[in-house]
Amino acid sequence: MTRLVLIRHGKTAWNKSGKYQGQSDVALSEEGLEQARCLAEHFPVEKLDAVYASDLSRAMVTAETVAQKFGLEVRPEPAFRELSFGKWEGLTYAEIVAGWPEAMANFLTHPDIMEIPQGESFPQVQQRAMTRLREIVAEHEPHDHTVGIFAHGAVLRTILTGIMQMPLSQVWTLSQYNTAVNIVRFDEGRPTVELLNSTAHLAMEGLSGKGKI
Repeated sequence: MTRLVLIRHGKTAWNKSGKYQGQSDVALSEEGLEQARCLAEHFPVEKLDAVYASDLSRAMVTAETVAQKFGLEVRPEPAFRELSFGKWEGLTYAEIVAGWPEAMANFLTHPDIMEIPQGESFPQVQQRAMTRLREIVAEHEPHDHTVGIFAHGAVLRTILTGIMQMPLSQVWTLSQYNTAVNIVRFDEGRPTVELLNSTAHLAMEGLSGKGKI
């Protein structure tokens, strides 16, 4: 058995202002750092045996804050980077709509077929993320390990739709707030979802995880 704890990074200034971050390496804001501290303080499982994270700093710092509690080093994983938003990175929703109205319409209603200029597609992101995730599950399953994976909103949505055998066209039906926790157990490769988009750790200290993608 392997249990995966899948976690979105803490909030950034771009999250707060509604800018699309993608693979731009935006640091955690002070609020995001506090969210990460709160997550570590009230982590929902008693142990972690390994920690992996997107190599972008907002995910790495969130992961390192938690890993320190368990005496672990974070293993950086480019496969868990956020979806590349290409020319849209650093722009707000309104700015993207103004420049690419048809593409943004597909982004929201048909994310499985939309095309981001000079960016990635959701199928591409799902393929790279799920390939690495399956390797991690296979590596840790013989040892009954609990593994933390720290990533990003779009990446986690593609992972969760893949695990739950949902079509990618439905990827936006799943919320992923900042520092949201998802837990999936794998028994001989068969997944069972135990927790989705939990920010109970933030509620304990009166914080919010809601934010933009």
